[in-house]
Amino acid sequence: MENGYVILGIIALLFLSMYGYSYLSVYREKIKQNREKKNELEKQELRRQRRLAYQAMIDEKVEKFNKRKEEIQKELMLLEKIKNKQRVS
Repeated sequence: MENGYVILGIIALLFLSMYGYSYLSVYREKIKQNREKKNELEKQELRRQRRLAYQAMIDEKVEKFNKRKEEIQKELMLLEKIKNKQRVS
């Protein structure tokens, strides 16, 4: 009878080992997927930050362009006024 318990214990240990081994591979796969997901999120965040920085640079250039455009229009208006004054005089 003692040998029966030993054999039963060995079989139980075998099944537990098989279950543990199969669960370990699933656990490793989940960890791998979580790591890949985290890396992908970091890449997306980095891309988003680059786009925001690039958009800020574009906005700055557009603002400078519009400011210069307004200055040129003001200068043209002043020249037009001066030209009109010289015609009237």
